[in-house]
Order: sequence, then C-alpha cells, then structure tokens
Amino acid sequence: MAPRCVVGVDLGTSGPKVALVTVDGRLLGHERERVPVHLLPGGGAEQDPDDWWRAVVTALRRLLARDLVPSRDVVALCMSAQWGGLVPVDAAGRHLHRALLWMDRRGAPYTRRLAGGGLRVPGTGYNARRLRAWLSRTGGAPTLTGKDPVGQAQFLRHERPEVHAAARWLLDVPEYLTMRLTGRAVAGHDTAVLRWCTDNRTPGAVRYDDRLVRMSGLDPDKLPPLVPPASVVGTLRPDVAAELGLGDHVRVVAGTGDTTAAAVGAGAVRDHTAHLYVGTSAWVSCHVPRKKTDVRTSVASLPSVVPGRYWVAAVQDVAGRAIDWLLDTVPDGAAGTDGADGADGALDRLNALAATAPPGSNGVLFAPWLNGERTPVDDPTVRGGWFNVSVTTTRADLVRSVFEGIALNARWLNESVERFTGRPFPHLTFVGGGATSLLWCQAMADVLDRPVRQVADPVLANARGAALLAAVALGELDWRDVPDTVEIAREFTPDPAQRRVHDDAYATLRALYRRTRRLYAKINSAEPPAPIPENDR
Repeated sequence: MAPRCVVGVDLGTSGPKVALVTVDGRLLGHERERVPVHLLPGGGAEQDPDDWWRAVVTALRRLLARDLVPSRDVVALCMSAQWGGLVPVDAAGRHLHRALLWMDRRGAPYTRRLAGGGLRVPGTGYNARRLRAWLSRTGGAPTLTGKDPVGQAQFLRHERPEVHAAARWLLDVPEYLTMRLTGRAVAGHDTAVLRWCTDNRTPGAVRYDDRLVRMSGLDPDKLPPLVPPASVVGTLRPDVAAELGLGDHVRVVAGTGDTTAAAVGAGAVRDHTAHLYVGTSAWVSCHVPRKKTDVRTSVASLPSVVPGRYWVAAVQDVAGRAIDWLLDTVPDGAAGTDGADGADGALDRLNALAATAPPGSNGVLFAPWLNGERTPVDDPTVRGGWFNVSVTTTRADLVRSVFEGIALNARWLNESVERFTGRPFPHLTFVGGGATSLLWCQAMADVLDRPVRQVADPVLANARGAALLAAVALGELDWRDVPDTVEIAREFTPDPAQRRVHDDAYATLRALYRRTRRLYAKINSAEPPAPIPENDR
C-alpha cells in the first residue's frame, strides 16, 4: 500500500518550495518556483499574491505529475510562509492590493506616532506606559521601523485609504494562503502575534486584547478569528482542489510562519535546542518555557506551535539576500560568474571562488546591513558594504567577505540569543539555503565558535516543517517524535587556527556599527540613531 502523505509548502520571499512527505516524516520529493519582489521608493516591498498562487500551483502540479504516490493518498496540507506582512482582502479572500512584505517600512512614521509621545523610555522612542502594556501582555511591541502588520496597516489606512476601507480582513501571509485554500479567514495563535494586540501570557489561550487593539491602531472588525496552531481549519474548497490536482478530502492545517516551520523542520522542538537559519534573512532561535523580552537587543519569546512553549524571536534583515544582491548588482564576471549557468550554477561558482581566498578575506570586511537591521539593533537607517578594500583586494576576497560578513553578523545575533536564554548552545542545527554551502557551514562554525550540524536537504527544512505540522495535527505524529525524523548530513567543528582572525573581524564589525551609525542616520533619515545596547557601549 502507498503511504499516507501530507504536503508542506514553504512560501519564502524568493518563491515557494513544495514537499511531499509521508505522515511519519519521510521526504518523497519536492519542487520549487520563483516569484518577483517589487522594491518601491520610500522603503516599499511588495509581492503580488497571484504570483504566489501561480507558483504554488505550478510547483505542486509538477510534483504530483511525478506519480510518487496516488494523489488520493495525500490527506493534508499546511502552508508555511514569510510573515510579518499584510494582505488586505475582501470577504471572499480576494486581495485588494499587492501584499506588503515583512521588509516594507513605509508605515514607520505612523507607528512612531502610535508608540511615542508623552514620557518616553530613554533611547527607545516608545511612550513608557504603552511600552509597558505591550511588553507585559504580548512580549514585544510594534517596531518603530514600520516593518510589521501594525506599520503596514497604518500605511494602508493613511496612504491607501480606499483599500483599507474596502478590506474585510487584514491578513498576514500564512493566513491569506489558508483562506485561499479553505475560504476561512483565521489566524493561528503563532501568526497573530506580530499585530501586537494579543494577550500571550498563557500559551494555548492567546486572545485579542481590546486595549492593545486600540493602542496598535487596528480595526477590530478586520482581525481574523483566532484558532490554535497546528489545528485543522477545514478541507480544500472543491475549485481549489481541482486547480491543485488534489482531492477535496484534503484537510488544511492552519498556516504558520517560516520561523516556526524552520524549527520544526530542524527538529528543534525541545527546550533550548537551537537552530540557525540563513535564507533571504537570518535567525537564531530555540524553544523556551517562559515569555520574556529584552528590549535592548530586540529579542523576545512568542507563542509557539509546540504546546505550552514559546519560541525565541531574533531575526536579521539581510543574509542570503546579500548573495542575491551580489549576483544581481555586480557585473557578470566581476564576481567570478558569467551568468550562463543560472542562479544555482552562479552560486556554486561564487562558493568555488570564495574558497580560493583565505579565512578572513585578507582583511576585507563586508557589513550585510543592506536594508537596515532588526537584531540586536533595531536600526532602519544603517547600511552595509565592503570595508578595508585596497588595490590589492581580489574578487575572491570580496566574495568570501560577503559569506563571512553574514556569519559575523550571525555571531552578533547568536550572542544576544544566548544571553537571552542564559546558556551557551552546545551546537546549532543549520537550515535554509545558506546551509547548502559547505564553505558557509564551516565559516559559521569557525566564526560562531560552535559546532554546526547541517541538516540533510537543508533548503527544504521549512517545507518539511510545514508537512510535519500537518502530520501532528492529524494525530499521525507526536511532538516527541519530531526530532527523530530529521537527518543530520554532516557536523562542522570550529577550527582553532582560525579563531583569532575571526575574533578580530568580529570586533571590527561591531566597531564599524558604533562609529558609523550616526552618519547613516544623518544620510538616510531625520530620525535619531538607534540606541546602542549596553554590551556594545
């Protein structure tokens, strides 16, 4: 008999990956597609939800056409997606505007008005009473950069008022996908939190808080009803089932964010088991038993899909996106690629070129702050680039420094997360597209001075995580069994011989931020520069 299967979808910023997985966690096959991002003046970042849908349908139908199992044996589907964005839809779930992405910062002026005023917490820009209310109930607060559903909703309200008025629901990306599949507008406890209007003090009993809804400037009538994470929302609409090539018996599990799906796909569901993700963005996270917030470094614990647990939220804006920038911006050949072998081939050539430069990139440093930064400094005006370039600098030095600069920035992030949890991580499980690079795996181990465990098929961790969530929701898999479904392909240990060169580069990166942040603030906005965390002063 063919095994019962589930479909996991990971809609990243670059496009969807679709995985077919047995209910006991065995990956049978996968497909992927790409979608464009529209970067607009003033910090806008949008995607067309129809582009998402076409890409998901194309990838899934191509996967099903491989006849790995009969389509009737697919019993459930779960969508993981980029989140912290906003999709305004009508009552039928049709989008009324392109989606505002997690990196869209056009709502920043309106968020600062909501969150500021009166007696402020020194160095933060937040009104003291409002910040206390947000932190005590949600564990976080709307970011002053505007890069969350609060800022995005304010942008629509003030600059696209006709769209805001016409919207029946304002949905985050995973919620939009769930509604497109089922016709139901719902938000899981885990995806609702970035609206900063839910009381998260009791995991499993998350609810909207009327005061916080008002403080966040949200219309309560446009908030989707809450459902428990990893719960079945319904079955596929018949027309959607036909379009996807599946039966309308397929059950749909509440969509989740990519950070949560990555943890599940990495097998990191036990307390204090850490995973490192490098895709478009980067994060270090683990599960913890309590709600906690560190305002200084923008690290917080938020409700998880794992029952009774929180996950540590600590995200950096640009990671693999810097590699894409390098490929897109540097003229063909200057980065050691000729563009003739496609994106994957170009990345392989970059890795090969980077490997010809020594660790430390002959003193060249790359700061990956190409779209500002979130953690451990919430600073929308800082910018990145190469530092200490000379006439003797080679192409290989430039390319390797990008890989190492992202690793150095991840070290800054990891140190903040370890302080937050109160313990060093004995190792980090590495997932995401970045983990496909053996050079990057070793660089992460060397720079972070931690063993790094590369997951098999690391680029599929989020899609596998979504599929595992579906299996858990169906009762086919227990949370205790999730870590055993994840295969570790290889472990990379730190090379002591490289310790000093990376320590010196890390100190330089931190000093570079301290000494240039005011200059970037002057160039890029009239806002005061972000406060420096105490440990950086």
